[in-house]
Amino acid sequence: MKKITTLLFSILLTTTLFAQNEMGGLGIQVGFASPTLRLNSPTAASSTALEATPMNGVKIGLNYDATIVKGFGTTIGLNYTYAMYQSKWTSTGSYSTEQVSYRDSYQGIELFTDWQYKFEIAGETYLMLYTGPTIQVHLSLKEQEYVRDSEGTTKKTRYGYEYRDNQAFEDYKRLNVTWGVGAGFQYKQFFLRGGYDFGLINPFKYDTYAKLGVDVDRWTRGRFDQWQIKIGLYFWRQ
Repeated sequence: MKKITTLLFSILLTTTLFAQNEMGGLGIQVGFASPTLRLNSPTAASSTALEATPMNGVKIGLNYDATIVKGFGTTIGLNYTYAMYQSKWTSTGSYSTEQVSYRDSYQGIELFTDWQYKFEIAGETYLMLYTGPTIQVHLSLKEQEYVRDSEGTTKKTRYGYEYRDNQAFEDYKRLNVTWGVGAGFQYKQFFLRGGYDFGLINPFKYDTYAKLGVDVDRWTRGRFDQWQIKIGLYFWRQ
């Protein structure tokens, strides 16, 4: 993980040095994000427990756009993302008046670089395709359980997520690396960008339940992916 992070920081630095004297702009962007924690937890019998926890929220950040050669360039920047998901109330048993609901929430910051190619379709109007890596730092990733009955509602906070076999897994990595692909549109200083980031690292610290002291013959495999779409403007251009 440290080697991958160091490599990506080197890529970001090299890209900045290459593009610092070329035409570009500094901008702000805001948009919709849907980070998703995906779990693929196979058993010894080769069956799988597939589970995804999608959350919806907002993303805001700064980006610097630079052209290296005509049409080809790069965008580097920093984003903050907040997202959450609230489940419906469900009964805990056939004869119980008790109900339970879960609220998942996520906060993170992202350092990204995208290599892009812009197709000019009219004066100062472009279509673009881009791809590149992102380093994510997960500030908060937790689940809150709400239980209500005739006496009121209580709340319990968990860190991490539960598997379908009801064994809690609370230890995850703070750093993640993704690779994104996307497309966009730009008119003068205004732009629209949207794409998907694929997680490259298993977000769970341990690869089996046994290392957690739980007697379950199951591995832990997963990805932290993200849909996103952003609108923005360049408030400074060279």
